[in-house]
Amino acid sequence: MIEDIAVTKFREYLRIKTVQPNPDYESCTKFLFGLADELGIERLRYDTNPGYPFVVMTIPGSQPDLSSIMLYSHTDVVPVFEKHWKHDPFSAHKDEKGDIYARGAQDMKCVGSQYFEAIRRHFLRGKKQFRRTVHIVWGPDEEIGGPNGIKAFVESSVFKSLNVAFTLDEGIASETEVYKTFYAERCGWWIRVTFPGQPGHGSKFIEDTAAEKMQSFINNALTFRAEQKSLLQSDSSKTLGDVTSLNLTIVRGGVQTNVLPEKFECELDIRLPPTVDYEGFEKKLNEWAGNGTKIEYTMKTIFKNMTPTTMEDPFWAAFEGTLKFEGCKFTKEIFPASTDSSYIRAQGIRSIGFSPMINTPSLLHDHNEFLNEKVFLRGVEIYEKLIEALANVPKE
Repeated sequence: MIEDIAVTKFREYLRIKTVQPNPDYESCTKFLFGLADELGIERLRYDTNPGYPFVVMTIPGSQPDLSSIMLYSHTDVVPVFEKHWKHDPFSAHKDEKGDIYARGAQDMKCVGSQYFEAIRRHFLRGKKQFRRTVHIVWGPDEEIGGPNGIKAFVESSVFKSLNVAFTLDEGIASETEVYKTFYAERCGWWIRVTFPGQPGHGSKFIEDTAAEKMQSFINNALTFRAEQKSLLQSDSSKTLGDVTSLNLTIVRGGVQTNVLPEKFECELDIRLPPTVDYEGFEKKLNEWAGNGTKIEYTMKTIFKNMTPTTMEDPFWAAFEGTLKFEGCKFTKEIFPASTDSSYIRAQGIRSIGFSPMINTPSLLHDHNEFLNEKVFLRGVEIYEKLIEALANVPKE
């Protein structure tokens, strides 16, 4: 059986080792330029810093004065533990069921490939222009939240020249027949808390110890965590993105078993929906900590922007109308983690996270990440319709 060219090119892309911490961006850029050249699409490379390339493919619109559509994806992938994989994670092995195993199969080389292959199908039918200009943008370093990725790109003159009105970015695979769409994201707060205390001999009941202070803070934090978990589990209308998650991830300290240390440290991963009162939550953290305890933020993002999801918004109307026409059931959710869309929305630009994968276990960052060939090709079909609808939205 002859393999669809979309699948062949997808598998070629998956074989490029853009794996952190040393992604092969040069081979990736060469591959992407080759794709653009196959269809005669204008393309450019822009490095936010040397060795951190963005690739921008541009299909000029018939009304270039209108703001553009950006089809965005990141090119890097997370590390692998090969001994846990059924197949080489960079071989893009396809089994007898059509499951394609590779790091990046879901996160998110599939989506970049689907954008491009949807455009290829338009071109093969002779449709080489839409009302609005379309930019297919491929970016580096999303998986490490690096400053050389989208954070730097959105501040560049190159990005500003794209004149973007609406962006598509990544979502998450759905294990049911219902697609997930994301209009906002939770903000990540990573904190390091240092608890000073009186040192001394391990045989004594010394007052004001670091352990007591840490215990008080952790008790408050885990009580809050239990409340948020209960809120999620007791309301079927809520998803993970609607509540605040909090997890204790690191505890360190101590020098010897019979010595009370002068300090303990702990670190927490906290994710807050954009609906939360951030100032109020920070005040709560400080109250848990008490006097003398130090809180440091190793990451603290504050993004309140949410993309409209009502039919009054012309881009959402085009997006929702297309999914309904295609018979796609879908939910509207806040993304539970973070993607590059947070920086795009912070610029006042609409962005929807959408990875068209249903009836598929969510395996991003997991062992044996795979995507079925038929699911991938159905995604290409959906993007054909979405791109055409979005790129033909009249002047808003």
